[in-house]
Amino acid sequence: MNETEAKARAVRRMFGEIAPRYDLLNRLLSGGVDQRWRRLAVRLALEKKPRRILDVATGTGDVALLLKKARPEAAVTAADFTPEMLELARAKAERAAAEITFVEADALALPFADGSFDALTVAFGFRNFADYRRGLAEFYRVLAPGGRAVILEFPPPPRGLLGRLYSFYFNGVLPWIGGVISGRPEAYRYLPNSVASFPEPQRLAEMMQEAGFRVGYRVLTGGIAAIHVGDKDEPGA
Repeated sequence: MNETEAKARAVRRMFGEIAPRYDLLNRLLSGGVDQRWRRLAVRLALEKKPRRILDVATGTGDVALLLKKARPEAAVTAADFTPEMLELARAKAERAAAEITFVEADALALPFADGSFDALTVAFGFRNFADYRRGLAEFYRVLAPGGRAVILEFPPPPRGLLGRLYSFYFNGVLPWIGGVISGRPEAYRYLPNSVASFPEPQRLAEMMQEAGFRVGYRVLTGGIAAIHVGDKDEPGA
């Protein structure tokens, strides 16, 4: 097993273990602001009125549900490589009477043909990819010309006082709360470590450009989160 496969297997196992408490912890640990960020990501993903939408690393399906609610006429597919997360996502979709197709899939080898989707979203899952460039290449491949990818993620902590306070919270308070509620403190030690090692927003934009996207991005809530929008140009554009 190579390093990429080992990381993917470890992340899949970890998220499977915390799945039952995942939604509660997200709300508690973000103060609910993560929902506002998700709604912004959905609005940006739907600007071109896509007919076929893929939500990658869907987790328990929050973004997929928001996409379907905002654009019910679109065909929404939600993919994740953690079966326990998908089980919860399916149950939420059934309760909401939302017609969403759920697929167990590795984001580094998506089981979809080239050009299958008009829009693609990933919220707080891209950071967990074992290979960012492979993930971006897959995003570009499965998007149709004119399609759009929206990535919502936690970049490394911002500089200054806010960044220091955020780092204290992320490295000290968050693992304790997460551990108490989920019973898996190591999962919430992984979170700050994965954020600290994630590319800065400008570097992620450059990586998306290298994959072929035309890119714009903005930082949110003082730099705690960032949202990147990548458009795949039409031929000859």
